[in-house]
This record gives sequence, structure tokens and C-alpha cells, in this order.
Amino acid sequence: MRVHVADHPLITHKLTVLRDRETPSPTFRALTNELMTLLAYEATRNVRVVDKQIETPVTTTTGVAIAEPRPLVVPILRAGLGMLDGLMQLLPTAEVGFLGMARNEETLQPYTYAERLPDDLSDRQCFVLDPMLATGGSLAAAIQFLFDRGAVDVTAICILGAPEGIAKVEREVEGHDVTLVLGALDERLNEQGYIVPGLGDAGDRLYGTVD
Repeated sequence: MRVHVADHPLITHKLTVLRDRETPSPTFRALTNELMTLLAYEATRNVRVVDKQIETPVTTTTGVAIAEPRPLVVPILRAGLGMLDGLMQLLPTAEVGFLGMARNEETLQPYTYAERLPDDLSDRQCFVLDPMLATGGSLAAAIQFLFDRGAVDVTAICILGAPEGIAKVEREVEGHDVTLVLGALDERLNEQGYIVPGLGDAGDRLYGTVD
């Protein structure tokens, strides 16, 4: 698994505002969208393209176009939805699927409670969106779900990640073509499984359900 931690002052600046507990939900959503566009630039570096001949006002030249089948973007519900627009601004021709993942509180294992994806992902590049890579269970399960349907490579994009989560995903997806793009790699998880220093619960902060 390839891990890329974005190193750009604009990303660090926006993350600083996201981390601030005083940042209101509307600002948090707007900054998440802006941050996602910056991360998407890194994440789509290896998107597949084909040559395309065009006529400019001056001459004929060869450029590139996004290859078929089109990439598939998969936000993990619910918090991943807050990242979707930022990626689609750079990759508007991509298709979008949805995957709902949750944790069984008895077994502590992730399970899929909803999905809206093509049955056959053969030869597809997939981009998975999940703001927080904490324990890594849900993201690893989502990535495996896509490979089980035939995906050829998967890029996961997370705003923040913890070392424990990276290690978990790396173990679970061994042997597959996976790239992980992070806005920042934080220190650790606390006893409750939250990323430290982190930014709290991304879903709650995106949708205004915290006090």
C-alpha cells in the first residue's frame, strides 16, 4: 500500500481551522470541500487517460481524455458525503456510488448496511472517501468490498489518519493495489478511538449535530 501525506501550507492552514472546536458547521463544510479539492489533485495523479486528437485554433495536436470505464467515486456514508463535491469538481465525469458502513457493537466488526454500486467493477479505478482513518476497520472493509466486485485499484482519501488505522488497512488489503492519500498523519488514537489531536467526529461537525 502506498501512503501519501499531503505537504502543502494551504492544506495545513485549512486543517488548522477544521481542528478548532469553535469552527461552526457551515464553515467546516466549506473548508472540507476546499480541502478535498486539494487532496483530490494528489489522489488523481495516476488516473487513467487515453490519447485524444483535437483541433486547436492553430493546428492539430494530441491531448488526453479520461479513460473508459470512468472512475468510480465512493463516499462512505455519512461523513464521506461531505468530501464528494470537492472531488467531483476535479473529476466531473466520474460515476458515484455509495457505501454505508457501521460497526457491530457486539462483535466490533464492520458491516455493510447500505450500498449503491455497480455489481461488476471489473477494470475500474475507485476512489473511496472517508474523512477520518481512525481504527481502520470500516475503510479496510470498504476497500475489500470494492475488490471483491472486481476493482483493479483503489485510492482512499482521508482528511486525517492515525498510525493504528494505517497499519490496520495495510494488513487487511495486502496484495491489492491501494493508495492512501491523507491531509495529515496525526499522533495516535485515544482510549475512545478518536484521533489525537484530530478534529472530533467529522460527521457531527459537518452536519451540525453536536452541542
